[in-house]
Amino acid sequence: MSRILVIEDNDDLAFGLRNNLEIEGHEVEVAVDGTEGLVRARRGKTDLVILDLMLPGTDGFRILRTLRSEGSRVPILILTARGEEADKVRGLKLGADDYVTKPFGLLELLARVEALLRRGPGAGEPPSTAAIERFGDVEIDCLTHTVSRAGFPIELAPKEYDLLLALVRRRGAIGSRLDLMREVWGYADAVITRTIDTHVAELRRKLEPDPAAPRHILTVRKVGYRLKP
Repeated sequence: MSRILVIEDNDDLAFGLRNNLEIEGHEVEVAVDGTEGLVRARRGKTDLVILDLMLPGTDGFRILRTLRSEGSRVPILILTARGEEADKVRGLKLGADDYVTKPFGLLELLARVEALLRRGPGAGEPPSTAAIERFGDVEIDCLTHTVSRAGFPIELAPKEYDLLLALVRRRGAIGSRLDLMREVWGYADAVITRTIDTHVAELRRKLEPDPAAPRHILTVRKVGYRLKP
């Protein structure tokens, strides 16, 4: 049984989510404001967080930033009425794993929840053939899930790390956006492949000497991405 924390201040929506998730066999806990939600998420007893952005107390962006800065790898799904692309991109940059915009279809939400739970924090990764992966001046320690560049530690969001490994382990082969969505997020959806582009942009910003002219994380036009050692 998976444990899901819903941080949502709309009582009716929170009640509906709880009912439907419990019907699917999950154990559900609800927090009605951001401050309470952050406290519960920090306990580390949750397999997935469903997070509203507009919350009393502490907003969803601050919760995201805090959890990721503290090293939490729990999957986080943003559930928000804020459908502007800038808000979605900001949430993904702060470490969210997926987002659903209100109003939403229940079946779609449940499918995304199941996909994130299957993946989990680093779950489903292919077995590593080496404890250390390298390209350029970047080093990835697959045992500790840490990344450094030129000897300095680099903080990656969980899905940024998973995407980086997916590219590295292709050994220069191209990964299409849909294939990478399926491998890293657990499903493929052509409508939201912008998620991949956002995460690649963040990887370039953190790992490339010149993100505007990347040497390693390369775009293959109209197809996807590949990593050049």
